[in-house]
Amino acid sequence: MGGRSRAASQILSANGFAHVFNLSGGIKAFQGITARGPETLGLELFSGAENAVDLLVVAFSLEDGLRDFYLSMESKMIQQEVQKLFAQLASIEIKHQQRLLKEYNRLTGKNFSIDEFRTQKVANILEGGLTTDEYIRAFGADINSATDVVELAMSIEGQALDLYMRAGERTTGDAEKKVLLDIAAEEHTHLRLLGKLLDRME
Repeated sequence: MGGRSRAASQILSANGFAHVFNLSGGIKAFQGITARGPETLGLELFSGAENAVDLLVVAFSLEDGLRDFYLSMESKMIQQEVQKLFAQLASIEIKHQQRLLKEYNRLTGKNFSIDEFRTQKVANILEGGLTTDEYIRAFGADINSATDVVELAMSIEGQALDLYMRAGERTTGDAEKKVLLDIAAEEHTHLRLLGKLLDRME
């Protein structure tokens, strides 16, 4: 195993991935799903100078974008099964936002509600650095297919995990790094939940 592969394996292992494999031939030999876009995608939201509180505001706004996407898709669907699925996915994002808001209130001594906190949104984009339409086009998802919806959600959450980890590596402050890597761990949990949901559907 090369030095870069060893370092990558250590990063994955340290962030909760129990099964890490070294691929013979490297990324060029990999035939599965990979993150889309350049390495810097989405990092414009993180200057590297933010404090922990600033990072929570940015993360909340990204979660809000995905929640709004799921809710808007729910209202457009004809199939009841797909409508229910979008509602479930939106509820997952609300739980994540509640976690971020609780941490924000703890750090600042505030007592914001979610609606009050939502006024601090910084960007109208989804988690992971792409807009809703860009994600649908990029992944070619059939939004009337329950399986495609879950796979699209997993792609977005995976991209968000990648974004938070990259931002965390770039951030120098220990407290700020911890916030970003904790959020990345939450995204990892989301991916596991979505993976279990997909397994039940197959």
